Amino acid sequence: MSDPQASTFQQQLQRLHRLTVVARWLVIIALWLSLGVTSLWTLRREIALWLEHFTWVALWYAFRHYPWAALGIGFCVGWTVSVLVWQSRNIIWGMPDLERRRLEHQLWRIRANGTKHPLWKWVVPSQCHSDSSKKSTSER
Repeated sequence: MSDPQASTFQQQLQRLHRLTVVARWLVIIALWLSLGVTSLWTLRREIALWLEHFTWVALWYAFRHYPWAALGIGFCVGWTVSVLVWQSRNIIWGMPDLERRRLEHQLWRIRANGTKHPLWKWVVPSQCHSDSSKKSTSER
């Protein structure tokens, strides 16, 4: 038989990992909606020219004359690619031991803080959440 506590711990670890994935994608979306849109808006005239006659020289010219926009787009693309590679690696080869240990430590901290921790309600199942609230009310 399997240990029910170990099974619960693994489920919570999966929830925490899923939460990490969602958080990373939310950061990417926020980057694109703020910095990415601003950078693309700065390059709107050049983009109109690219749509008519795209050349690598036109791209180089635009990035050369609008370095902040190029930096902003590069930052957004870099973060997006890094999250894609990170998530693909986790899907294909599984989570590395170092990252698994980091998540386990974070889960132990969440469990130690209980309902006071901001991630408690997303990581700990509702049955454990209701059990712990019953304990805290009966201890009073």
